[in-house]
Amino acid sequence: MSSKQALREFQSRLAERLQSARTVGVTASWLAVEAGAARLLFPLSHAGEIFSWTDVQRVPYVQPWFMGVANLRGSLSGVIDLAAFISERGTPRVRNDSETSQCRLVALNPLLEAHCALLVDRLLGLRTREAFVSSGPADEGAPNYFGHRYTDLDDRPWQELNLQLLSQHPSFLSVGA
Repeated sequence: MSSKQALREFQSRLAERLQSARTVGVTASWLAVEAGAARLLFPLSHAGEIFSWTDVQRVPYVQPWFMGVANLRGSLSGVIDLAAFISERGTPRVRNDSETSQCRLVALNPLLEAHCALLVDRLLGLRTREAFVSSGPADEGAPNYFGHRYTDLDDRPWQELNLQLLSQHPSFLSVGA
């Protein structure tokens, strides 16, 4: 089985599980992603459709983390490098072709009325509360869109992101350089 075929099957299973979680009953609470070195949890009700990497049209005079715009199912959406946005540096890292092919664009739920997609380095599947052994508040001084911090069964930290609050945050809305 080729890696592309395996990736398509994974995406298909993930899409089916997302749809099932939305219609059957919420057994999964989050979409788990990796953005840079951060493991992040997006509430399922805030996440929209997931897209493979696509060409992004660069836009001049914008913040370094704003990658440009992309045509996602006939709609222009802003593309934000999430790792660069949440990092203190704010500068995106250069990804090679192999790394870029694993990246995904996670659109925000249309109900949030933020026509954008977040570039994440990898999808890690769905997570429920049972996947974690402890939780606590976000670190002091963290942005308001940082939700709880969780620790999984393998003692790895996870940060919940409230995508609704993120989409309304002044720095997120200020893409102009």
